[in-house]
Amino acid sequence: MSDRGSATPSDPYSPQRRTALVLTGTGTAGAYHAGVLRALHEAGVKIDIVGAHGVGVIGALFAAVDGAHRLWDERGIWRSSAVRGWYPWRPTLRLLIWTLAVSVALVALPLVAMAAGLIVFPIDFVLKMVGLSGGGLTSWYLRIAEAAFSPTGLPTWLPRLVVLVLGAAGLAAAITAYWESLSGRRRGRFWWRIVQAPLTAEPAIALCWATLWELIRGATQLKEPARIDLARRYAELLADNLGQPGFRELLIVAHDVDAGRDLVFALVHEGRRRDLLRRARSEDAEARRAAVLDLAGIGRDHLPDAVAGALTVPLASSFHAIHFSPDGYWRGERHRLADRPSALGRVVAELSDLHVEQIVLVSSAPESPGPHTLAAVRLDGRGRIGEYLRSTEAAIVHDVVAQVRNGEPRIYVIQPEYNPIGPLDFADAFDDRSARRPSLTELMSRGYEDAYRQFIEPVVGASGDRVGQSAL
Repeated sequence: MSDRGSATPSDPYSPQRRTALVLTGTGTAGAYHAGVLRALHEAGVKIDIVGAHGVGVIGALFAAVDGAHRLWDERGIWRSSAVRGWYPWRPTLRLLIWTLAVSVALVALPLVAMAAGLIVFPIDFVLKMVGLSGGGLTSWYLRIAEAAFSPTGLPTWLPRLVVLVLGAAGLAAAITAYWESLSGRRRGRFWWRIVQAPLTAEPAIALCWATLWELIRGATQLKEPARIDLARRYAELLADNLGQPGFRELLIVAHDVDAGRDLVFALVHEGRRRDLLRRARSEDAEARRAAVLDLAGIGRDHLPDAVAGALTVPLASSFHAIHFSPDGYWRGERHRLADRPSALGRVVAELSDLHVEQIVLVSSAPESPGPHTLAAVRLDGRGRIGEYLRSTEAAIVHDVVAQVRNGEPRIYVIQPEYNPIGPLDFADAFDDRSARRPSLTELMSRGYEDAYRQFIEPVVGASGDRVGQSAL
């Protein structure tokens, strides 16, 4: 267990202290979160508030309303086959790539026809040497080649076909991208208006809300409502049950690209709303109004924006647009949201101002094991993005823990010693070290085991205190 917290050995973990669970990471890190949540649930670890950014928002949403089992059970998110389709390449990008591949194949036809002669002539020669007739193989090839390269053959229709394929696909992609850009504040020349991020976060967002609706509706067979209506039901459910077993406060952080600051979406006990809205630091009241959306009030309508923004991988997927209320601080403006990997520091700072005394921090990014342990460099696009995301997360976790070493709250870190699955490897990427393809189910199991080995047994078990009844 990586205990790099801020308290001294004489100030150990205690279930009597206000405790937060923080989930950080991108993409497949959610499966690791699910395994840790299952272990904490079984061990009865008391959690008062759940904080998250990135994909951690999914685990936080379900853990806050006593629904974490929908993350790991047989019908849970991280066992669903739909997860394999998360963060796909945009359709327009796939269309262009396939069109380019078809065009290259068409252009290569003359070369293939010429290369065929390198096979036909030797075969004909060998057949004649052994006394067999080639059956006119050479003459047959020459007739085909002559017809293919005649003035009415490949030189005439092949360029036209390539231009037609490229033109049609390019025009379709440009129209689609430009049409989508009209809904946003996109300026610049035409070609920059049609350039989009390569991935889309919508499948992840959709599955999160669909599973959340299944949890809330129970056994009733009702149609899934609009996300804003579902968000209102969720916020009302959580607000009405705070203080009851299994229900806990919620804090989500997403980054506002246009305002250049983080937005904090939170639902806390009534007695702590003052601490949330009037942070006792350098920020003034106006700055807090700009940064904080209270999910217990009218800010609950922005819960879908919080989820979508947190699940948006910066630069890799398109920003999520949030429309603020006309009577709010931003006067009806339309901003763009995304996750910010370093938002972990903001999450910890907000929890500290909400009087959290100890934090269980869960990250799927392992620390570097030392020299001469470098992994093979990923050459695929998703792998390259994932390498940077994982490296950034590991550095941020290290820095955040180091910054609170001499203060509060105390931080207990749960993270794997080795994780072969990258943040965007939803389809089971190949692991060079083990020469196999580990699955997300294995990553959940790793989180489950790490939670027991790094936190529950050495920390909770060694505390000597009886774990409270308000279990995760």
